[in-house]
Amino acid sequence: MSKITLLDGGMSRELQRAGAVLRQPEWSALALIEAPDAVRKAHEAFLGAGAEVITTNSYAVVPFHLGQERFDKEGLALAREAASLARAAADGFAGSRVAGCLPPPCGSYMPEAFSDAEAGPILATLVQAMTPDVDFWLGETLSSLAEARAVSEAIHGTQKPLWLSFTLRDGQGAEAEAPLLRSGESVAQAAALALELGAEALLFNCSMPEVMSPAIEAARAAMGDKALPIGVYANAFTSQDEDGAANEVISQVRPDLTPVGYLDWADRWVASGATMVGGCCGIDAPHIAALAAHFKRDQA
Repeated sequence: MSKITLLDGGMSRELQRAGAVLRQPEWSALALIEAPDAVRKAHEAFLGAGAEVITTNSYAVVPFHLGQERFDKEGLALAREAASLARAAADGFAGSRVAGCLPPPCGSYMPEAFSDAEAGPILATLVQAMTPDVDFWLGETLSSLAEARAVSEAIHGTQKPLWLSFTLRDGQGAEAEAPLLRSGESVAQAAALALELGAEALLFNCSMPEVMSPAIEAARAAMGDKALPIGVYANAFTSQDEDGAANEVISQVRPDLTPVGYLDWADRWVASGATMVGGCCGIDAPHIAALAAHFKRDQA
């Protein structure tokens, strides 16, 4: 078995486990304002569970959650805080790396709302704030090729690697269907773009576990002998296709996706070719601990 790199899990529920109170519209960005110690504790919980990569708590540091006026006034400082907290946590665990989260700038699961003119300044603020403290950039929960291109443009000149992570349509009977981004663009197109942009890894996140193996297989087929490392961090929800923007409502966690249940899916992703595994919304530190115990045992 190839070495499996362990990613962290979803920040929102781990923040709540650490004592933070989350509410709309700020969502996880609220913890940077009201409970930064909970952000540190959440990162440390994932690292203590065995995660080798933690992601900055900057996902909601965008006007969609903060409002444009507050983002203009506080966005840079909040993103700096997010990166600083992650860096401080990672420095306490040898070999750990910090991924600088660059979220969909115009709203999650909303490819139709994307605007280059609006995205550029938002992403530039996050990149400026976080560059000193991150090891690489993670464009995550990207619903379209346009969002991925915007992330790539935003990090130009930082001299830091780029990972691209796309969210997929969940659908019904997802395992039997061709995997698509939420924009309707294909996984093959996303894989080709990742190669074109010089990304160092291609990932899929914030979608049901059932859609991940088909996406891995489609990406590998599209990339051929130029294949990038592939990662997966699924969410623990039922289909989100009809739920509008991510985080508009608090979704219920599927009862089958316990740490043991999630591990079963992770084994399938690794069998399909994934070499990086973690979790997204609803997947917390106990899930990561189960992954760590399993994969580190197999690689011993």
